[in-house]
Amino acid sequence: MQKETIIYITIAAITALLLALFQYLYKSKFKNNLKYLFTALRAISIFGILLLLINPKFESFTYFDEKPTLVIAVDNSESVSYLKQDEKAREVADALTNTSELNNRFNIQTYSFGKTVKSLDSLNFNERQSNLALALKQFGEVYANQTAPLVVLSDGNQTYGSDYSYMAKGIKQPIYPVILGDSTVHSDLSIKQLNVNRYVYLKNKFPVEIITNYSGNEAITSELKIWSGNSVVYRKTLQFNASKTSEIVSTALTANSVGVKTYRVELVPLDSEKNKINNYKNFGVEVIDQKTNIALVYDRMHPDLGAFKKAIESNEQRSVSIINPKDLLSKINDFQLVVLYQPNNNFNTILKAIKEQKINTFIITGATTNWSILNQSQEYFKQKITNQTENYQPSLNRNYSTFIVENLDFNSFPPLIAEFGALQISVPHETLLFKSVNGITTEDILLATFEADGTKHAILNGEDIWRWRAQSFLNTNSFNNFDEFINKLVQYLSSNKKRKRINIDYKSFYNGNDDVIITAQYFNKNFEFDNSASLSIVLKNKENESIREVPLLLNNGNFTVDLSGIKAGLYDFRVKHNSESVAASGSFQVLEYNVEQQFLNADITKLRSLAGNSGGEAYFTTDVEQLIDNLLNDNRYRTIQKSTKNIVPLIDWKYLLGLIALSLFAEWFIRKYNGLI
Repeated sequence: MQKETIIYITIAAITALLLALFQYLYKSKFKNNLKYLFTALRAISIFGILLLLINPKFESFTYFDEKPTLVIAVDNSESVSYLKQDEKAREVADALTNTSELNNRFNIQTYSFGKTVKSLDSLNFNERQSNLALALKQFGEVYANQTAPLVVLSDGNQTYGSDYSYMAKGIKQPIYPVILGDSTVHSDLSIKQLNVNRYVYLKNKFPVEIITNYSGNEAITSELKIWSGNSVVYRKTLQFNASKTSEIVSTALTANSVGVKTYRVELVPLDSEKNKINNYKNFGVEVIDQKTNIALVYDRMHPDLGAFKKAIESNEQRSVSIINPKDLLSKINDFQLVVLYQPNNNFNTILKAIKEQKINTFIITGATTNWSILNQSQEYFKQKITNQTENYQPSLNRNYSTFIVENLDFNSFPPLIAEFGALQISVPHETLLFKSVNGITTEDILLATFEADGTKHAILNGEDIWRWRAQSFLNTNSFNNFDEFINKLVQYLSSNKKRKRINIDYKSFYNGNDDVIITAQYFNKNFEFDNSASLSIVLKNKENESIREVPLLLNNGNFTVDLSGIKAGLYDFRVKHNSESVAASGSFQVLEYNVEQQFLNADITKLRSLAGNSGGEAYFTTDVEQLIDNLLNDNRYRTIQKSTKNIVPLIDWKYLLGLIALSLFAEWFIRKYNGLI
């Protein structure tokens, strides 16, 4: 308590006493001893009221011991069991969590990780991918302000994410890898990586690049083969030795028919090889008849042009030509879709040609759009001309039914610049994005699609969409989500398919370790999205004729089902409504490949590098006792005594209020009882 406060309290006490003495003793009419009692009660009341006005603050300290945290993370991926380290992993995890000395010294937190991080419930070692980098990053963020050494039980074989050996620089905690595996080097041939485009074109050659590896000291000879069904379409003899441990093989194959084509790469194994699974790898390509050609017409340069071209051409089935209006006239029949960027006076002839030839369009407007020309060139929509611009943010219409749209966190996207005023579309249309101003969603159109006179059209009423692509990358570290959004829009505009009450979204084939996710949307008879619908998928394996039915769950505005983990093979499926005769069907193929079975040894080098860069140390499973001793004896992990300072103002002390009330009541009661009132 400060000295000034003590002085104020002293003055208050003297003042209260003097006032009470003046009232009951100075020229008082009371002749008996009651005047002394009244003086005391009045002094207490006045002093209590003055104390409340001064409101002194009292400090109290609470002391407690804070133990450091010990984070134990176990690799729950299939590679651990494939290297026959699953039992050792369980034994080490049990030894660390059940050691009484460690429990007395640390608060132990246990996790498992594969592609994602989870609290450790049970270990089954069935995760099809492992992302140690993500696990380390999340632990570093969660325990950034604590003393929390990390014990990681892993073979170090990561199949997903960034290189974890560099993660230690961004983590303040020491890391102690427990290596699940041994350091024995076995002679092994493997296909390290295979690079091939997902889409190819009929009668074209497509490149295939294969990176082969050899670990061993002897000179050996093997043969690389590429199979298509039962036929070998390519073969090459390879030679390796202690100094030549890798070779890149490049070739080109011919696409002879349309559809999904699968191939198998084989590196003939050695007789003494321990792991022969990594000598084989399947890959697939989708052969398409032709590429969709899209014209992006402009009259002034803008970053949006590059963003649209990059987004659309992220799908190898599409090609974008950035062209000015004059050059388009002679080539207009070469394109399946025309994107008009901010039409002005120079677009007049092109707009007439598009109307006459009934070409599908995607119109992007902005600050320099000539709305007079655009309004006069067609009868489908009109924009009120104000010659003023406004910034509008997007708001997703959940009831949009033309095609499946994932929510790209549109609320985080920067605003677009558009003409102030409402856009009116006079033909049947669907609004995909509404305009939002200051967080309030309006009914005005930002992005809409419509069909008229046998053609399809979309209009985006705003420029600077390149900022959306950049923001999407900041949100997800990838352009993929934004690019897929634009490509779905382009796919709708460049095709002649009619909309259905059930829309489905899936890939024609999935690699063995891909997430097999199928998305669907269901619309009622008025084509309004129905989020209460009951949908299920009937999946049929074409090889063994087995059938399974799985319900679809509502997730982020769409119905989805995760079929990851199904066996490799060809599948037909049908998404159906469980109480109506509405369905949509498709087929896909899952290629056989398990990335977790490609490893022969633990990656000891990377795990030791991770430990050294973080101030920790790497151990083998036989050194668990040494690890426990080092954790217990490390002075960095001492229990810390901390204190909590509580400041309580006197006005919060209810007993003082009670004392004031009691003294006033007692004074009144005694005076009343004695007839002095």
